[in-house]
Amino acid sequence: MVGAHGIKLDFYIQLCYNTSIKLDVKVQLSKFLERSMFSQTVEYALRAVVHLADQSPRPQTTDQIAMATQVPKAYLSKVLQGLCQAKIVQSKRGLGGGMVLTKSPSDLTILEVVNAVEPIGRIRECPLGLTSHGVRLCPLHRRIDNALAMVEEAFQGTTLAEILAEPTQSHPLCDIHSGQHVSCPLEFSDKAETALTAG
Repeated sequence: MVGAHGIKLDFYIQLCYNTSIKLDVKVQLSKFLERSMFSQTVEYALRAVVHLADQSPRPQTTDQIAMATQVPKAYLSKVLQGLCQAKIVQSKRGLGGGMVLTKSPSDLTILEVVNAVEPIGRIRECPLGLTSHGVRLCPLHRRIDNALAMVEEAFQGTTLAEILAEPTQSHPLCDIHSGQHVSCPLEFSDKAETALTAG
């Protein structure tokens, strides 16, 4: 049996399970693996803020964001509500209103967005509750936590502006080949199409 991170559960149990302790290890491990993965909500939140950064400072309606990010509108509304509560985005009312970022894209990191939705779950103590392990993580959990730490560091060091400024023909949320330019900056779209046709 293999978990979401490619960890063979039977092997994992042999590493971490003391048969004298009455624990449902497979259930505990399953819960741990679920917490360690990035959820669809995190993915949708990142799409939304990248789109808002791309269109900044112009406000975007929920319909516009949903179309650009391909997120179901009902789901997106809940995601945006959470981002509003975390003060990542705010709503501007009136004619031409919509959602905008509360910070400049150059000041907003991926980690801030992720943590606003579902904070990265670092492993501070044995997720199986083994008292003999406690905060002294076994080699497996220590390596998993090290990987999470690297992700956390990478996200902390990356702003939305850096994502959008990175030289690429695969601009975030922009499908040049299909002609769908919903989220593409006009300047990028023109340059990309020129490069593609020239090639």
